Amino acid sequence: MAWILDDSRPIYLQIEDLIKTNIIAGVYRPGQKLPSVRELAAEAAVNPNTMQKALSELERSGLVYTQRTSGRFITEDVSKMTELKEQIAREQIQLFLKNMEQLGLTKEDIRRLLEKEWKSS
Repeated sequence: MAWILDDSRPIYLQIEDLIKTNIIAGVYRPGQKLPSVRELAAEAAVNPNTMQKALSELERSGLVYTQRTSGRFITEDVSKMTELKEQIAREQIQLFLKNMEQLGLTKEDIRRLLEKEWKSS
């Protein structure tokens, strides 16, 4: 996995978002065991405490759970993953629409351009 992190936001939030994206994209499958905190931290080139914080946030959201002696696992709740995927998609659509409106495009312009692109792809 490519760990592209920058100074725009706290690192642990960026890590959390990257792991969420990998979960909903199927890189991590339901029930799959995650690498250890130290392994993930080394891979991402971050402090283990930063990785721990990101994983704790993912646990709080219910996407990851801990089995006391076995490590951390991806939730098997597919509906939770579907809900997250739709939430992220809606956020991306809202951002796209905002950017298009800032360019001065109307909703009809946006719809027409989307249909044109959809047909050509």
